[in-house]
Amino acid sequence: MLGYVTVGTNDLERSAEFYDKICAEFGVGRMMEFDTFIAWGKPGGGCGIAATKPFDGQAATVGNGVMAAFQADSKEQVDKVYNLAISLGAKDEGAAGPRGDSGFYAGYFRDPDGNKLNVFTMG
Repeated sequence: MLGYVTVGTNDLERSAEFYDKICAEFGVGRMMEFDTFIAWGKPGGGCGIAATKPFDGQAATVGNGVMAAFQADSKEQVDKVYNLAISLGAKDEGAAGPRGDSGFYAGYFRDPDGNKLNVFTMG
């Protein structure tokens, strides 16, 4: 249903370095790129993520309650991506681990611009 999720950035170069490495862990790279916008994913291959400088020229801000989630193949991949994000300067918002008893396993973090992200698996 979703094609991609966009997060705002005030430093596209920094965001590009962050998302290039995070998205590589899912086997995807940049699929579209302009001066103020980069999207990662596979055309026709499910939901992607994009980082953009706001079109209106104002500063990018973080939405309260807004979050994008990366679906992982395993708990090991959740751990790897979560730890990679933290090593790249992401802020911890909840260490990788089980949530409840439904098999949901996730780690939460904020990218260098403060956008909230999650990496999860259901098992």
